[in-house]
Amino acid sequence: MTRTTTLSELVDDPHVGVEVIGSYLDRLEGDKRWGEVGALGRSRQRTLYAKAAHARAIDLAHFVGEARVRHEVIHDGINTLPVPPAIRFFQKRFCRPDQGDRLFGYNEGPTRRWIGPGYFVAVPTADKPAWSAHGAIVVDYFQVPDGEVAEGWPRVVDNHWRLQRFVYEATRDFMRRVSAHVSIGAAFKHERPLDHYFVLCRRER
Repeated sequence: MTRTTTLSELVDDPHVGVEVIGSYLDRLEGDKRWGEVGALGRSRQRTLYAKAAHARAIDLAHFVGEARVRHEVIHDGINTLPVPPAIRFFQKRFCRPDQGDRLFGYNEGPTRRWIGPGYFVAVPTADKPAWSAHGAIVVDYFQVPDGEVAEGWPRVVDNHWRLQRFVYEATRDFMRRVSAHVSIGAAFKHERPLDHYFVLCRRER
């Protein structure tokens, strides 16, 4: 009986590129896909981010598909921050604004009520070569939504508000595509890489 390959094994294999990893993830059902993605630790996320440099450039549609304006699209995520494992799980929630080549979003998870929502604006990086080397889309916490967001989202606040300033202020996350549903991001603060990563898996509607 042939043993089934796992996502972790594909990431660990130096001869396996992101195209193979993406094809593997695309064949999985939603719950199984997230189960494997959510098991990736720090070293594997770092490796996956490096491999994803060779993937097709990610775009805004990856995060919201064909969703209508101000309709919430949820991505489950896990990060590599030095916190208890249960707190590493979170969601990034995105929506299309009324206009503009951008997305609005915030972070939902167990820390949101006491840290804050961590609002951001996601934009392409094509016009900034220094940024596009890190990823074709940036989740930019220097910006917060300046228009209406999805119904039911928390109040929009700047990222210097209360405890948010210790987590989100002066931060940008650069995103790379892994598969049709999965992306990986690297966090930068004051334009410097933090060597912290997170992987996202878009929920199927």
